Amino acid sequence: MGQVAVRLNGFVYTVGCRDGEESHLQAMAQQVQRRIDRVRALGSQSTEGRTLALAALLMADELHDLAAERMPSGAAETLAQAEQAVRENTRRQEQLLHLAERAEGIAAELEQP
Repeated sequence: MGQVAVRLNGFVYTVGCRDGEESHLQAMAQQVQRRIDRVRALGSQSTEGRTLALAALLMADELHDLAAERMPSGAAETLAQAEQAVRENTRRQEQLLHLAERAEGIAAELEQP
């Protein structure tokens, strides 16, 4: 198992990887550092953790945009409809649970002498 020392935001981190993947890991660290540099260029005087978090959010936003570009036409709308259906289903399940609880309460009251 290989190990690579990568420098991010001025700090060195030792990271393990499979043998032969060292150059790939270095390239990924350079990608992360580019995002860190973008965050710092915006004038952010943040802590290391906040800077890394903002860089991660930039990368996540880029991944989201790439995924949206690769999504077949109509898929985004279908996904949005499916997400809405899940929300509606959850709401209806909550309503049914509430109604069941009320019915049990009424039944318990009717059983009392």
